[in-house]
Amino acid sequence: MVNKQKILIVDDDNNIAELIALYLTKECFETSIVNDGEEALKQFQTFGPNLILLDLMLPGIDGYQVCREIRQKSDVPIIMLSAKGETFDKVLGLELGADDYIIKPFDSKELVARVRAVLRRFQVKETTPAPSNEKCVNYPDLSVNLTNYSVVYMGKHVDMPPKELELLYFLAASPNQVFTREQLLDHIWGYEYIGDTRTVDVHIKRLREKIKDHKSWALSTVWGIGYKFEVK
Repeated sequence: MVNKQKILIVDDDNNIAELIALYLTKECFETSIVNDGEEALKQFQTFGPNLILLDLMLPGIDGYQVCREIRQKSDVPIIMLSAKGETFDKVLGLELGADDYIIKPFDSKELVARVRAVLRRFQVKETTPAPSNEKCVNYPDLSVNLTNYSVVYMGKHVDMPPKELELLYFLAASPNQVFTREQLLDHIWGYEYIGDTRTVDVHIKRLREKIKDHKSWALSTVWGIGYKFEVK
């Protein structure tokens, strides 16, 4: 028997949480519901979810802090749920490490589709057999390996979520080639991703915080167009 994938639902409105659980249970997911941030952190340890649906407005520890604390120890996929649709809130959630952001109220089919899409992207590294030829790019003081999802920078291993690593590898594998934000969104997140190009900017910002420009190469912005991995 195939084990069901586990979804942790974190929402202080139990009616909404129960409705989400009903949608997901019908799609053969196993669910667990908690109503506050502190309990979410405890249940994350005991339940071992494959994905977390995380409301932002929680009593006590809010969703942003829950995301921040989980990201310190795990790259489990997180989809934030919020009635706040402002760009600032979306960007903050993505910068803290969320994989997607859904605005309430949402359609049940869209919710399930996004859950499946995020899980599918995240599980590629675990479910795809390693190819005979290792997918790895190497530059002075930088090695990006897509086969085992590892990055070595200045001789040290750098932890980063799958989408950051995939974006870095995609750019580095095509040195000096300029890609628009739309192209990067399509290549890395896929056509099923319902988001905007700001997602690409957020991930580039995170990469630059971890991988500083080198005298031999750099993550460069091509103003008005997009980005490229520039080899000098």
